Amino acid sequence: MPQRDFDTQRLARDATHSVSDVVELLDLLWEHTRDTVTTTSVSTAQLRLMYLVDRNDGLRMRVLGKLLRAAPPSVSRLCDRLQATGFLERQPCPESGREVTLRLTIGGKRHLEQIRAEREATLTWAIEAMPQEDRRALATGLAGLQSALTPVDRSGLG
Repeated sequence: MPQRDFDTQRLARDATHSVSDVVELLDLLWEHTRDTVTTTSVSTAQLRLMYLVDRNDGLRMRVLGKLLRAAPPSVSRLCDRLQATGFLERQPCPESGREVTLRLTIGGKRHLEQIRAEREATLTWAIEAMPQEDRRALATGLAGLQSALTPVDRSGLG
């Protein structure tokens, strides 16, 4: 194997390990934030559901199941819990009486705003502590990673 290919693979492997370590650290921080921002706690799965509905207002329950890669009964239970907390509402689908669309309530949107603000404050603090050159490299690297991870159909619903 040529040296260049080996170096490229080693750098990719090292970057993968670094990103994985950062993701795990962020998971711990987010878990703490999720439970301390408001008096109403939601599970990680419920929060992920809320993010998807927030980004895709009027999302159909069937499509949500595909995005979550979860069985309909599991998705329905998640929705039941979020509806009980006042964070989610179900509405009949205008095009099909057999389907249900999902929307966050004002309380659900407010909850997400609080979580996002706390997370952003934590990240801002950490990034501001980095040398400027590292911040630039991070911004460039994250933009490249996001581009590589994002499918052409950004909605994921197509």
